[in-house]
Amino acid sequence: MTHPVRIGLQLQPQHADYAQIRRTAAAAEEAGVDVLFNWDHFYPLYGEPDGKHFECWTMLGAWAEATSRVEIGALVTCNSYRNPELLADMARTVDHISDGRLILGIGAGWFQRDYDEYGYDFGTAGSRLADLAQALPRIKARWAKLNPAPTREIPVLIGGGGEKKTLRYTAEHAQIWHSFGDVDVLTHKNAVLDGHCADIGRDPAEIERSIGVQKAPEEVADALVAAGATLFTVGVGGPDHDLGLLKDWIAWRDSRSA
Repeated sequence: MTHPVRIGLQLQPQHADYAQIRRTAAAAEEAGVDVLFNWDHFYPLYGEPDGKHFECWTMLGAWAEATSRVEIGALVTCNSYRNPELLADMARTVDHISDGRLILGIGAGWFQRDYDEYGYDFGTAGSRLADLAQALPRIKARWAKLNPAPTREIPVLIGGGGEKKTLRYTAEHAQIWHSFGDVDVLTHKNAVLDGHCADIGRDPAEIERSIGVQKAPEEVADALVAAGATLFTVGVGGPDHDLGLLKDWIAWRDSRSA
């Protein structure tokens, strides 16, 4: 299967009032973005460390009502912050509110301040990955039990590049893999993911390859497409939400299909 080229916006829920975030979400949908992401943290990741910040999943529920066309999701949910059955139910609920537009983005977690301030056990990278491995089948099992069931097979996006575990879990459970890195990292880890798919008998073409972009499409797009990426996500944080780069990527997407 071939995946269409898609453009995402990670609208980072930091350093801005919610009214501004909501306006930017509307502007991105109007501009033609395909996917609208936030992130799952409790404090800003850059800028003033105690600046304005909002919670991820409450916001996704609001976006499900405030948008009508775009897919929505977290890039990515921290598996550690919610019981897997609860997360499955939250995702199923947002799936229904949005009429089938939710992507469940998920990862093992890494931002220690979130854990310490909110009372979660930070553990080790290994223990967090083990928790993720246990959570993924529990989420899918809960989806199978819920009434009403999800409106569709909710796509699972796994973010991260750990070659032994994260990419193995991606081969086993995900429809989308999000890479944090440049074209060389993407090329290498794509091949590792393909190898895990071969090991378990899965067609690697079933997994959409996603990457964050910070440069103009004329600088990096051709190389990233050649490396296998089809979902390209621009990140913006407050207080100023400049959608110029996002609109450049949307124009590039549209020029490919013209």
